[in-house]
Amino acid sequence: MTQHDPRRSHPLARDAMAYVLAGGRGSRLAELTDTRAKPAVYFGGKSRIIDFALSNAINSGIRRIGVATQYKAHSLIRHLQRGWNFLRPERNESFDILPASQRVSEFQWYEGTADAVYQNIDIIESYAPEFMVILAGDHIYKMDYEVMLQQHCNSGADVTVACMEVPRMEAVGFGVMHVDADDRIVDFVEKPADPPAIPGQPDVALASLGIYVFSTRLLIDELRRDADTPGSSRDFGKDLIPYLVKHGHAQAHRFGDSCVRTAEEPAAYWRDVGTVDAYWEANIDLTDVVPQLDLYDRSWPLWTYSEITPPAKFVHDHDGRRGSAVSSLIAGDCIVSGSTIHRSLLSTGVRAHSYSCLDEAVVLPYTHIGRGARLSRVVIDRGVHIPDGLVVGEDPVADAHRFRRTDKGICLITQPMIDRLG
Repeated sequence: MTQHDPRRSHPLARDAMAYVLAGGRGSRLAELTDTRAKPAVYFGGKSRIIDFALSNAINSGIRRIGVATQYKAHSLIRHLQRGWNFLRPERNESFDILPASQRVSEFQWYEGTADAVYQNIDIIESYAPEFMVILAGDHIYKMDYEVMLQQHCNSGADVTVACMEVPRMEAVGFGVMHVDADDRIVDFVEKPADPPAIPGQPDVALASLGIYVFSTRLLIDELRRDADTPGSSRDFGKDLIPYLVKHGHAQAHRFGDSCVRTAEEPAAYWRDVGTVDAYWEANIDLTDVVPQLDLYDRSWPLWTYSEITPPAKFVHDHDGRRGSAVSSLIAGDCIVSGSTIHRSLLSTGVRAHSYSCLDEAVVLPYTHIGRGARLSRVVIDRGVHIPDGLVVGEDPVADAHRFRRTDKGICLITQPMIDRLG
């Protein structure tokens, strides 16, 4: 167990490596992940989902980062190469992209989240970090990992697990931490029908966020032990964490203690945008006058690959043909040409042509909206060409026949769906 040395003159993040697990299929996002991994899905007009975990690491002071990729990784790897290549080895910094490359066995891809770290132990050991911060690459949040590292050292824990307080019966879809009065984890239950409550808070449970801190030496020992355990699924949440809860010291870290937020952000913000409905809602929420997530916080910037683009442009000023946007986010290189945009998010390079109307639309890069089209409550994939006069969001039966329509009435539109219209 590692105790914090009060004589240490620099942040613990300097001695840590962030390891981002970015290989998930993201199948609940349906066609949005047909050609890209979930962490590579666009978010907020300019960024990708993975940029949040990576930005948190950089802003926390971590300068050694590894990203494990697996499924449909090309666009993710390209984004990482273009936007995250500024770390310099001569400054004792590193950024490694770690695809599943059968390094342990020529027949073995990453079998689980723990295996995605185990197969790269030699790379981790070559950097010799004192701590490992294990992160999921597919959530939206702002967090200072230094605070969690400090707690990990001060508690002497074998593993520290970031958790979020949620209404108890909403925790049925999470891994739930059962803790004692000192937040030591005494049991871990995966997606329980009757989640255990926090001591003294009978209506609240602690849900795991898939963020873990280990001392590197202990983690490597545990990964090797798990790899030698018959029947293990090689997963942190299913195998390693429950084992350490039972046989070691597992400590809960409350997300509210390290969540980064401005005075305008009313509560700790964490979102899993793993469904089309959740993805649409999180993007549309950004259009609020005071959104729950502040992307304009310059003290905790969201790093990403930023294309060099001209400013957004609004043209035509005639009745019925006025380029305008209200309560909307419009990225660079967009041209709103005689189109009306309301409570929508337009990513880079969108063209909205005359007499069209977008209402509560999330539009991914380089999409063209045809003349006279009316679209409401939609997610439009990258590069789609919406035909002139197309109407979506007014006839649920027709929408469900032509596009993917969710139970909450959100339509996902991709180019193959448009092509099938004939």
